[in-house]
Amino acid sequence: MAHRGASDLAPENSLASFDLAVQHGADLLETDIWLTADGQIVCHHDPTLQRMTGDPRRITSVSLSQLMALRLSTEHGIAGERIPTLAQLVEQTPPGVVIVTEIKDPKFRHSGPITQLLRVLGPRVQAQRAGIIAEDLGLIRAIKKQAPDLVAGHIAITRPHANPTTELLGPYWPWLAINPGYVRRAHARGQRVCPLDPDLHRRLPRYLAMDVDAVLTNDPRATRALIEQHRREP
Repeated sequence: MAHRGASDLAPENSLASFDLAVQHGADLLETDIWLTADGQIVCHHDPTLQRMTGDPRRITSVSLSQLMALRLSTEHGIAGERIPTLAQLVEQTPPGVVIVTEIKDPKFRHSGPITQLLRVLGPRVQAQRAGIIAEDLGLIRAIKKQAPDLVAGHIAITRPHANPTTELLGPYWPWLAINPGYVRRAHARGQRVCPLDPDLHRRLPRYLAMDVDAVLTNDPRATRALIEQHRREP
């Protein structure tokens, strides 16, 4: 799962980053979503625009047209990228690649934004080629109540024990270290597991041995190469 695209190689959450992730073999693309002041769904991580564009405003306080006037910071020699809409990401992404949206904006509790999200994701929802994730279980439950067919996942940063109510689980890596049966029990409930680990490559053999379903990476090409290497080893 490409974390904000190939975010070690291109500006995070940019169309260039997502495109590079697909080229490098990512099976899933993870992005973060907010609503602009005029209600458009866009891909961006922080509540403000400061870190990625130098603009101090909150992303929810600007319109889409105002957002399109900004450029993301130049990284890795890639310049001119804008904050994309979710619709642009969906249009660009091959149908076989799953899009996972982390819900950052609490307004997605309400029916209007949920309806819009389902419309943008389109047939991917029924095909289970798109889903949502969030740290806030209450937010997930509110969305699932109105969109029961939407695959949902819980980002478990502070909760060592898996919740049984979502299809996906994103445990912070220490929980798997202290609870080696985490993945096995999740699989028995029909859940899929993707650990959140900033030092993924060091612990990758352990995750493969646990039979996790995905790993979150900022460099899909490097991670895929390591996975193949470990699979070839006796």
